[in-house]
Amino acid sequence: MTKWILLVLVLGVFMGIFLVPASFIDTLDTLISVGLMMVLFLVGIGVGRQKGLFSHLRRMGPRILLVPLMAALGSISGASLAGVLILKMPWHQAGAVGAGFGWYSFVGVELTRHSAYLGTLAFITNITREMGSLVLIPLVVKMLGGLEATGMSGASAMSIALPVISKETDANITIIAFISGMTMALMVPLVVPLIMRLGG
Repeated sequence: MTKWILLVLVLGVFMGIFLVPASFIDTLDTLISVGLMMVLFLVGIGVGRQKGLFSHLRRMGPRILLVPLMAALGSISGASLAGVLILKMPWHQAGAVGAGFGWYSFVGVELTRHSAYLGTLAFITNITREMGSLVLIPLVVKMLGGLEATGMSGASAMSIALPVISKETDANITIIAFISGMTMALMVPLVVPLIMRLGG
């Protein structure tokens, strides 16, 4: 999957430089909006297909939401601090990059609306988070625990990282991971624009 993502990205850069006329930019904004709506629609289908999800959520109670909320707070705070201290960029831009929670396809496109640099940074940062979590989950589970591995995975805990978390932990952590990833994925389209407006 990663090689296809990189291939499509390189193809898009090539077309943007050599083939696509400047007049296409206005149409591009409309296509981005339609594409984002389709991504959100498909995420909704994925959530709806999980049988018994809401009964599990009721049994565990609202405390389960502390995992995604704390992971989200840590992601945004850490990214903001690193952005200001290391990259010398405004806190809200760095925070919005961190608020992608590993959902590189959404946050990369969303922040490209503000600048190509910010969109590229968001894409690279969040795809690195997702790929890195797949490699590090077994080590984090062994050294820290299953909830920590869930938080580290961000939104991908409901999708690509879920089989790895399931293999390395137990059924309870797997359910928590799915709910955490789903919650963080639902937060991304709300939190990223909000942070950009707060700093704007």
